[in-house]
Amino acid sequence: MAQFRYIVSNVDQAVAFYCDQLGFDLIERYGPAMAIVRRGDLDLWLAGPVASASKTMPDGSKPEPGGWNRCVLVVNDLDGLVASLQSEGATFRNEVTEGPGGKQILCEDPSGNVLELFEPS
Repeated sequence: MAQFRYIVSNVDQAVAFYCDQLGFDLIERYGPAMAIVRRGDLDLWLAGPVASASKTMPDGSKPEPGGWNRCVLVVNDLDGLVASLQSEGATFRNEVTEGPGGKQILCEDPSGNVLELFEPS
């Protein structure tokens, strides 16, 4: 099972996005600090501002949401999912692009972490 940790701005918003819009199940919840959601063989650890994973590093840098590293969610109907997410106000970094392996788009969660939604050819 793959496990990723995303730093999020708001755990409640992140749980709602992943569970209500992307089909994850809530596995564990640690108040406003953290939640673990699961979809298939992927556990996503959603660490909020008060989580230990969000503490300032010795050099003074602070973990924060966003960036370009991402997990890839394989979906069956990319166009339908994109339309559904758009109707819910989701943010995308690009348009659907197509290559030899399939179609993809980069979607942001409510904290700005990027997910690649991918439909194989």
